[in-house]
Amino acid sequence: MPEKNPDPVDVVIVGAGAGGATAAKVLTEAGLRVVGLERGPWLKPEHASGDELKILNRNYLWQDPKIKPRTFRRNDQETAVVTNFSATPQVVGGGTTHWGAMVPRMTENDFRMRSLIGDVDGASLVDWPITYDEMEPYYTRVEWEFGTSGLAGANRWEGWRSRGYPTRPSNLSQIGRVFATAMDELGHSTFPMPQGMVTELYRGREPFSENGFWQQYPDPGSGKSSTLITFVPDAVATGRYDPRPDCYVREILVGKDGRATGVLYQNGEGTEIVQEAKAVIVACGGIETPRLLLMSTSALFPDGLANSSGMVGKNATFHQYSFSVGLFDRQLHHPLYGWSGHYMNLCSFDFYETDESRGHVLGSLIFPSMIGHPINWTFPGRPTWGQAAKDADRDFFNHSMKIGVLLHDLPVESNRVDLDPDVVDAWGLPVARITHTPHPNDYAQERWQVAKNGEILEAAGASKIIPVNMERITGNTSHELGTARMGDDPATSVVDRWCRAHDVPNLYVFDASFFPTATGINPALTIMANTWRCVDHMLTHDRHDWR
Repeated sequence: MPEKNPDPVDVVIVGAGAGGATAAKVLTEAGLRVVGLERGPWLKPEHASGDELKILNRNYLWQDPKIKPRTFRRNDQETAVVTNFSATPQVVGGGTTHWGAMVPRMTENDFRMRSLIGDVDGASLVDWPITYDEMEPYYTRVEWEFGTSGLAGANRWEGWRSRGYPTRPSNLSQIGRVFATAMDELGHSTFPMPQGMVTELYRGREPFSENGFWQQYPDPGSGKSSTLITFVPDAVATGRYDPRPDCYVREILVGKDGRATGVLYQNGEGTEIVQEAKAVIVACGGIETPRLLLMSTSALFPDGLANSSGMVGKNATFHQYSFSVGLFDRQLHHPLYGWSGHYMNLCSFDFYETDESRGHVLGSLIFPSMIGHPINWTFPGRPTWGQAAKDADRDFFNHSMKIGVLLHDLPVESNRVDLDPDVVDAWGLPVARITHTPHPNDYAQERWQVAKNGEILEAAGASKIIPVNMERITGNTSHELGTARMGDDPATSVVDRWCRAHDVPNLYVFDASFFPTATGINPALTIMANTWRCVDHMLTHDRHDWR
């Protein structure tokens, strides 16, 4: 231990991704002193590149499974095995450094799923304790502060808006045109994907050079909206934010009165440090947040911090990405050039709302895209060696596309994250163990939508269509939700409607762990908007009770 720990601060935030960085910006701009602890490095523009092997194959952004493993099993009868489940960037900026930057809003119905659908056998479906009306001002605030693009009113399923987008939609790609034409022929609607990027000069930021090789790469410029280049610099500019990268938090500390007093962490040199604070915010993601809470045991909280309900880690959902691939005859169709234009610049909500005639409840957005990057692109049955592989590159790469879906998976209480009793990481700490079996509705929804996507590809003119369905949840979207559920009842949730722990009045959770249901969209915009909403309440109602 150091001879002297750092001075206490008002708030310590664990994580600097969508939720943690938003909280840091709002708190510091209100005059509070904040320390931000991020488990990974603080990348600079010179660290970004288009090196596919570096970014996608060598764990440059994502946790190295050899030193930060996770384990997975389908049920309690299986022995969990080490796997790189839901690899998520552990860097300053978190998932917003690699994301495809889809930022559609939740619909009004997303907040009241149980009221609309009722109980679903085997699921733990609930309503959110808040409404779209409460979130709308914060959606707007984030869209304009963060920097987004889109076309207000284009999505007929969206709730009311108090303001449009700050920049126009990205240009339509050839894949987008093919998708739009096929959808129109089938009587379905499309609209420009709302995106976390600026397409025009905006607040001194240059627009992004749009191309298909953007998904999963950090941006060396300023067009891609990540917290790394927006909210983190905003907080630093106040002079009241102390971001500390490469710091691994081992435990949230509590006093005799049951309040959080700070955190114990290890810095990059291996020194253990105690950072005291009046309040603690956890924003580590839907796997690492419950892991940290469960590791933070004490005489007052023997089953883990904020876990008197036993709900920490339960109701885990993961948004599995599935798709149909279409191959277009080179003799009949112009190349699609998936690398030209943004990775996904068009989408549809026509299958988002529940229609029980499909044989399932819930739904998701769908969107077309290229089939991958030059080295890692995928086509079912593609040869991988020799002349056949070269022919496949020539015949398939520019003449294929996929239409994907983010599975709106149902929450199930037994699907959970807990601590593996046998496997530890490089620091000797128990790793997160994921236990998950999809609900039957998940399979029904996913298979119906993948088949429908195949019909759209057929209408688009694809000569060969291959469905790619899930066998199990793999965490392939890096969306980790629901493991510290928000709700009004302390017996069935972990945090209240302000994302404040029921058990610990000065402990907050600001990542997708708080989601009561998964929704069918990327969670980042909602994480940021809800964080801003909760921090506003924290500043006006809670801070005076901190000790």
